[in-house]
Amino acid sequence: MEKIYDVVIIGSGPAGLAAGLYAARAKMKTLILEKNKAGGQIVTTNEVANYPGSIQNATGPSLIARMVEQTEEFGAERKKDNVIDVDFTGKIKVVKGEEGEYKAKSVIIAGGAIPRLIGCPGEKELTGKGVSYCATCDADFFTDLEVFVVGGGDSAVEEAIYLTKFARKVTIVHRRDQLRAAKSIQEKAFKNEKIDFMWDTVIEEIKGDGIVESVVFKNVKTGEITEYHANEEDGTFGIFPFVGYQPLSDIYKEKIKLNKAGYIITDADMRTSVEGVFAAGDIREKSLRQVVTATADGAIAAVSAEKYIENNFEE
Repeated sequence: MEKIYDVVIIGSGPAGLAAGLYAARAKMKTLILEKNKAGGQIVTTNEVANYPGSIQNATGPSLIARMVEQTEEFGAERKKDNVIDVDFTGKIKVVKGEEGEYKAKSVIIAGGAIPRLIGCPGEKELTGKGVSYCATCDADFFTDLEVFVVGGGDSAVEEAIYLTKFARKVTIVHRRDQLRAAKSIQEKAFKNEKIDFMWDTVIEEIKGDGIVESVVFKNVKTGEITEYHANEEDGTFGIFPFVGYQPLSDIYKEKIKLNKAGYIITDADMRTSVEGVFAAGDIREKSLRQVVTATADGAIAAVSAEKYIENNFEE
């Protein structure tokens, strides 16, 4: 007999794992699909201080390990597979992976988002070698060094302020002549003596032999090109791009409603534009992307999926 799950959850970050926990506890046949390892972005975070009830010295990996343990304890099935397509047209939904095809009465999409790249030469090659997308993970590596933060939104300015606890100097590089961050955050940055600003500027190239050694800047108004070289004594410096996130939603185009930025549109109960399909976490349109909101989304999505099945499928 063909196996049909009550719910297939795509992604095993905090949203997917919370959904898995709530679904499995409700005695739903639950499958969690993840293309890599469990955890999403949070596994790169060295300290989790803003998740309610976090134990002392909680880290991203330790928090995720406990979440995984809970989902398994209640019977959720986990499988490593990369989802490449979906068919939401029928009452039974079909999720297609590289390793197989999975059928379910409902689907929860929790695929998350990834940091948006600057897109310049040298960025990918030097990621983890001076280029970082996580200040809380890597700030310590740049103690007493210089750091450049790229971006002008809330997260960029907040991360720049955080980095001043470690770096001797932080320069915010922004393509416009004023920040987009909330006024209260801007005020903190302008008052911080360790923070400088490069306005109307973008990064053209990042250079280095195994480690960041120089960066090429371009003034977007004048066209002037300048190259900054690492201090001889330092040998390197840090570059932290915070130019937004990219939702991992390409395969859902034309299948469910997305906003202009590619985020999945849901209501307060995590329902998408397709009946029986729900979304949770960073992949959906929302104002705050944090572990605490991701887990809340996951719980709501699972409860909504359970109600949907009760109302649409006879025992």
